[in-house]
Amino acid sequence: MGKIIAIANQKGGVGKTTTSVNLAASLGVLEKKVLLIDADPQANASSGLGIDVESVEIGTYQILEHSNTPREATLKCSAPNVDVIPSHIDLVAIEIELVDKENREYMLKKALEDIKEEYDYIIIDCAPSLGLLTLNALTAADSVIIPIQCEYFALEGLGKLLNTIKSIQKIHNPDLDIEGLLLTMYDSRLRLSNQVVEEVQKHFNDMVFETIIQRNVKLSEAPSFGESIINYDATSKGATNYLHLAQEVIKKNSK
Repeated sequence: MGKIIAIANQKGGVGKTTTSVNLAASLGVLEKKVLLIDADPQANASSGLGIDVESVEIGTYQILEHSNTPREATLKCSAPNVDVIPSHIDLVAIEIELVDKENREYMLKKALEDIKEEYDYIIIDCAPSLGLLTLNALTAADSVIIPIQCEYFALEGLGKLLNTIKSIQKIHNPDLDIEGLLLTMYDSRLRLSNQVVEEVQKHFNDMVFETIIQRNVKLSEAPSFGESIINYDATSKGATNYLHLAQEVIKKNSK
């Protein structure tokens, strides 16, 4: 049965989409069958894997509405062994449209029941908010990866996210685990980066992934070519980091 992992943090610019795309691609290279769900109206995970977002007719919006099945929304992409359910700017409207629906937090969970068995991992790229879209992703997920950038305001808002996760565990999804905190945008030359790493590791111990994603120009370039870092430059530091992360995730889930 596939493990559903949400990549979430209500702060923008922490590396959620970069992690979603490159973790999915790295798991694919390691011969795991992966589905990436783009649950962000900005649709950067979709375009980052070479999908023409403007031409998307069936995507996350339709599966949340239950007007189409996940199978109908699934597309092939540039990464081997990775399928994508793409997003579109229309997804902005879903929060308003779901607000009066019964069991609105369970729409994604219900939609994924049929296809969960077909994949080793299902990765959900969440929007930078704690709205209904992210709530649906966390209710559907088995675990959550929280990217934290190695910068000054790194821990700001983390308490709020952890409280949200606790209330989701209590009300909607008692089985939701924290897969791990992932330190991103690390620059070993900066004292601040090293201080953030020390602080996060001291406070959260085993919850923090051993892998740290270093700041890397190639990681920023890859999405503009519609490719993961693995396809774009497999020898780069970014590719090595994400392959290590994928190995860590696989090891953690094979126990």
